Formats: sequence, structure tokens, C-alpha cells
Amino acid sequence: MVVLAQADLRLDTSPIDFVFVALYFALALGIGVAARRSVSSSLDFLLSGRALPAWVTGLAFISANLGAIELIGFTANGAQYGIPTVHYYWIGAVPAMVFLGIVMMPFYYGSRARSVPEFLRMRFNTTTQRVNALSFALAQVLIAGVNLYALGLVLEALLGWSLQVAIPVAALVVLSYTFLGGLSAAIYNEVLQFFVILALLIPLTVAGLARVGGWNGLVEKVTAGPGGAEQLSAWPGTGLTEIENPFLSVLGIVFGLGFVLSFGYWTTNFAEVQRCLSAKSMSAARRTPIIGAYPKALIPAVVVIPGMIAAVLIPSIAALKANPDAPSDVTYNNTLSLLMNEVLPNGVLGVALAGLLAAFMAGMAANVSSLNTVFTYDLWQDWIRPGREDGYYLRIGRAVTVIGCLLAIGTAFLAGSYQNIMDYIQALFSFFNAPLFAIFILGLFWKRMTGPAGWTGLVAGTLAAVIVDVLVRTDVLQLSSQAGSFVGASAAFIVGVAVGAAVTLVTQPKPDAELVGLVWQLTPKAARTHSTTGDDAGWYRSPNLLGAGVLILVVVLYLLVP
Repeated sequence: MVVLAQADLRLDTSPIDFVFVALYFALALGIGVAARRSVSSSLDFLLSGRALPAWVTGLAFISANLGAIELIGFTANGAQYGIPTVHYYWIGAVPAMVFLGIVMMPFYYGSRARSVPEFLRMRFNTTTQRVNALSFALAQVLIAGVNLYALGLVLEALLGWSLQVAIPVAALVVLSYTFLGGLSAAIYNEVLQFFVILALLIPLTVAGLARVGGWNGLVEKVTAGPGGAEQLSAWPGTGLTEIENPFLSVLGIVFGLGFVLSFGYWTTNFAEVQRCLSAKSMSAARRTPIIGAYPKALIPAVVVIPGMIAAVLIPSIAALKANPDAPSDVTYNNTLSLLMNEVLPNGVLGVALAGLLAAFMAGMAANVSSLNTVFTYDLWQDWIRPGREDGYYLRIGRAVTVIGCLLAIGTAFLAGSYQNIMDYIQALFSFFNAPLFAIFILGLFWKRMTGPAGWTGLVAGTLAAVIVDVLVRTDVLQLSSQAGSFVGASAAFIVGVAVGAAVTLVTQPKPDAELVGLVWQLTPKAARTHSTTGDDAGWYRSPNLLGAGVLILVVVLYLLVP
């Protein structure tokens, strides 16, 4: 990523703007202090004591994802590709979130597993648990580094802080409230951050549309500019995938993004699943991702559209789009910062800056809070130091929180070695999420699948994705980085399923009695649903009804887009 000269990006801030930022930081730390009072055990620190209501966990679920990568990456994609970017939301997120709530949460929550790796131990064996725990821990440290690096770049460009100062300062704030209050502090801060982020995105969108003559004015300007009317249509999305054949482009979006990458991320990524497991009941856990799916379906209006506005309003972005091969000090990753500086006045600018900081911290807090849970339970307690008193594991969880933040500072500078952090993050998803989804979905619906098949399928799928990534980066496969991620994720899924199936046929399965509650056909229907009494009563709390509603919403949104 190329950073603009300080004079080009520096925000025209006033003292009132910094007052808003300071108030936000104080509130975030205050939540950590308040949450500390409810932490008396490792379960309180790492899983909020499984006591939070669905609306809190639902907003935290979506806020944990609404971080640096989303705001910078998809605003950039909106500027570069236009409307086709909505596929990352409508087909690349919402269906998988509904599937997680309706189909998979009964097994996660019903098994009382404290993490995804622990569920894999129950379904497969300890080797599969440890392989996944190690790969997940590595992934979270790397992804937390991406969030930190992106935040450091913004603070460097907008406020003049150096990366060496901005990255540790941002890490220290996240460390402070997660160390004090654990997952509860992270989740309640994520609820706060959700609204603070909207306080950035909504004024940015409204002010931007006013500058370009409303929606009709934006349509006219996009149609007349580079990319033309194709950037106002979702399908076939050839500009997004950079696959010239329309059929193959649609196939890449539907299978590579909509199935493998999407389901792999949303249904097995513990940074998201952890928010569901912190809910107070099975019904609340099932509703958590579905509640989050409603704002997820609408977020393109305040993320993708601002990117499109910037592409016609900001001269440097318009010039980049007209001639991408010409030397330039800007990249599409600068889109959000440039648009903020162009259209937001003082005061609002301070709120927007707080929203931007909130987005980065939400993403990193999700990474760190899930890392400390997996490391403490799946690696330290179940493998390295079993059988200690609970207070010992609470101390380990806090120590890992500190270590995770320090490691993220190191990986933040590693992320800086990549020219495009979106390429980097998509590659990480294909490495770690797609193969996990392959063995997870096979094991959920095929009771014959064995323990050795779980970890061998996971390792083989990861290797397949890495090989595809190397072939793309060395130009052996002539694919764009986006298409390469779709192909890599598809390869990871197919190889993971194939190896898992092959190993299953030559190894011994578990007895059926050990798989009740872990495999679909051996779990009674009553155990896959939930009671509707007490706080869970009411037709409007039905996960099936809520899931159907958000899927209908997505269909309507697609019909509104040409």
C-alpha cells in the first residue's frame, strides 16, 4: 500500500475533533473497567459466562467483522469495481450467517464446546483439535497485525504519527480493555463501536451524495467514467473477478466466494462463533448471527456507495481509475481517508475519526479475544498444562492477551511488506478457513468420517491453498489476486473433502453413541431446536423466521440492482 504525502491526506482537524476522539477512548476504557467486576472465572473472562442477550451478541457479531479490512477494503473495492462489490455482502456473507444460526449453532452451543477446536476434538480427535488450534492461533495473530497496520497507516497519514508510534498506541488501547474485562469488555465495546462506526459512515454517504447530485447524479457520473455502466450492475461481475468469461465469473462468485470462502469464514471462524457462544441460551445463540445479518445486508449502502462517490469526486482516485498504470502517490486503499477529508466538516470529522478508530479496534479485539480463548483452553489446558485450578487458566488467558497484542505489533510490520492488504487477507482466508469448512461440513453430515480423516483433510486443504497462492504469485497461473483467492479456496475445499473421504474409507469410525449431538443424522430434532419459553418466547424470536426474512431482504436488494 502506498501512503500519500502528509499534506495530501492530513485531516483539517480542530480541537473539538480531538475532544470527540478522547471521549471515545475514555468510554472504551471505562467499559473495560466496568466489565472487570463480572470476571471471577476463566469462563467469565473468555466466554462472558455465557450470559449475554441476543441483541448484544448480534451487534457484537457484526461489529467484530466491521473492522479495518471492511471499511478500507470494501470502500476501495467500491471505488474500483462499483456495485459488484455487494456480492461480498449479499452472497458472500448473509446466507452463511443464516446457515450458522439455523444449522450449525445447535451443534456448537448444544455440545457445550468452548471453542471450534474443542468441538473438533469431540467430533474427530485431539490431533484435529490441536492442528486447528495452532492454525487458528497463527491466523488470528496475522489478521490482528493487518488491522493494526491499516490503523497505523491511517494515523500516520491523517494525524502525522509515525507507524512506530501509531501501531503500539492502538494496540495498547485494545489491550487495556480486553485485559481488564475479557470477552465481555470486547463485546460491549463492539456494540458501542457499531454505532460509532455508523456515525462515520452515514454522514459520509449523505454528504458525498449531496456533492455529486444525489443518486441520479452518481449514476450519470459513473456511467460516463472508466468502467461505465457495467459498474452499476451486480452480474456477471467480470470486472470484480477479472474473469472474462461471464459464466465462469458467475461461477467464481457463487462457488468460490458465495460457498467456500463465505461459509468457511462465517461458520468456522471462532472470532465470530465466539460471540454466539457467549449468548445466554440456545435460542439467543442461534439468533446472534441472524440478527447481525440484517445490518450486514444494508451496510453496502454506506460502504460501497461512498467508494463509488470518491471515484467520481476525488481527482486523484478518478485519475487512478482512468489510468491505473500511470505513476501515482495514491491507491484505492486511500479512498476512505480522502473522502472523509473532502466532505466532512469539523466536529463531524472528529466523530468520523472516532468511528474509524473504532472499526480498527473492533477487528483487532475480536482477533485477540478469540486467540486467548483457543490458546488457553485448546492448547494450554487440554494439551500443555491440564488439571490446574480455574484461577490458573484465568491468569493464562490474561497473559495470552498481552502476548497476542505484542505479536500483533510484529505481524503488523509483516503486513506492511505486502502492497495490497486485501490480497493478503483473502489469501489468509483461503489458507485457514476454506479447508476447515471442508472437514467440518463433511463431518457434520457424514457420521462415518473418522478422526484421522479430520486432521489429514485439514492439512491437505491448507497445502492446496498455499500451492495455488504460490502459483498465482509466481505467474504460473495467470490469475488476478482476487480470482486466485477464489480458486485457492475452492482447491482447499475440494482437496480437503477428497482427502478426508479417502482416509475415512481406510480408518475406523467412532461408535454412533459417541457422536450424538455432533452429527446431524444422530442428533434428535428436539436437540437441534430450542425451547421457546421465558425470555425466548414469541414468534418474532424464531431463528427460522428471522433467517427467512433476511434472505428475502437480500433477494429484494438484488432485484433493486440491475
